[in-house]
Amino acid sequence: MESSFSSGCKPSLLSPWRRFLQWTTSLLILLLPWIQIDGKNLLLLDIPQLRLYLFGQVLRIEELYLVLFFTLAFGLGFLLLTVILGRVWCGWLCPQTTLSDLAEWFARFIGLRMKQNRLHGTLWRKIMLHGVYLLFAFIVAANLLWYFSEPRHFFVQLLALDLHYAVWITLVVIMLTIYLDLAVVRRLMCRDFCPYGRFQVALVDKSTLTLHLPDSELKRCIECGSCVRACPMEIDIRRGFQVECINCGRCLDACRLVMMKRDEPGLIRYSFGLVGAGAKGLLNPRTLLLFLATLILLSVLLIAVLDRPSASLKVSVSHAAAPRLLADAQQGTFFNAWVNNRSQVSAVYRLHARRTDTGGSLFIKGQHQTELAPGENRRLDFIVLTPANEPLEIEFTLIDSAEQVLLKTKAYITPFSKDVRHD
Repeated sequence: MESSFSSGCKPSLLSPWRRFLQWTTSLLILLLPWIQIDGKNLLLLDIPQLRLYLFGQVLRIEELYLVLFFTLAFGLGFLLLTVILGRVWCGWLCPQTTLSDLAEWFARFIGLRMKQNRLHGTLWRKIMLHGVYLLFAFIVAANLLWYFSEPRHFFVQLLALDLHYAVWITLVVIMLTIYLDLAVVRRLMCRDFCPYGRFQVALVDKSTLTLHLPDSELKRCIECGSCVRACPMEIDIRRGFQVECINCGRCLDACRLVMMKRDEPGLIRYSFGLVGAGAKGLLNPRTLLLFLATLILLSVLLIAVLDRPSASLKVSVSHAAAPRLLADAQQGTFFNAWVNNRSQVSAVYRLHARRTDTGGSLFIKGQHQTELAPGENRRLDFIVLTPANEPLEIEFTLIDSAEQVLLKTKAYITPFSKDVRHD
């Protein structure tokens, strides 16, 4: 039977898929801050306005508990992927690996050699390379800031040298950090400093995807050294599992190309677990429990997002003005209300006040009705008239234009002669 690994048939390589994934992820990270839905950024943390734009939703500071749920779900999901896929994240998706790959590729492109994490070549080429590193560092630093400042405004302020001093400091610090990473650290981060590789070692079990050279294939090894030369971490996979391995698959491709000339399959492979348990090894208690916990958190997050009211309301007695004794034995108490439109359309809201003891309506003077754009938050200042010299609990109701009751909250007032207190 003719071998399927004939010299005229190029073996299946992983490098094109890895590069495609790296470029796609990098472009997504770069472009995400530029994408808008109905004039709102897809992902932006607006610190001055204390709001988070998250995939069409606008979350104010009091709703950031949703971000906590998202963070916990993301953390558990990442842990689950680590248990299943091992260090594939490191070799295929990690920004540090992508930056290091890009830095080393450009060094080779202009005629420099990289050996033991050091550059070898002429001085002018090294100077050119460091200039490119500074450009990369600026792009990465600016990209990080775009998640806190709308990119178009960022560039307008940058060209006018009108950025806030805190933004300038952040930009310079991140730029220097990225530049030093590209110019000096590179693969040392993965080899010596990154805690994820050490953390991942503790999670490796019979279900984890691992890149290795099985002992049964060692007898076919021709000691060509192509796997070692292709490894960006400069390790020898023939020595077994090593914490420095980032599972990028370069050694696998190099081995396949060499063995193709011998009409043989490559020696190195991905398999689930060091003992080759296969995909059925995923059905173990630890993986299933992590999957269940992640699913529960994602469900809670989804329910919390879908079940959140379309508006928010906070009411408090104003400390800027003291209560006033009015005619007809009435007391006027100043209040502040904060109304936030969480929906995706403009809405008109109205405040109604009533006594909780008798249910009787109370008269409101001032701002008690407003129209808000999607995601807009506004403070309303008004006075509530109540009988003088009578402690009272007031229930405030937020009503929309369709006369639907959206929210209720309570506040307390004391007689005119005493201090005002509230929730």
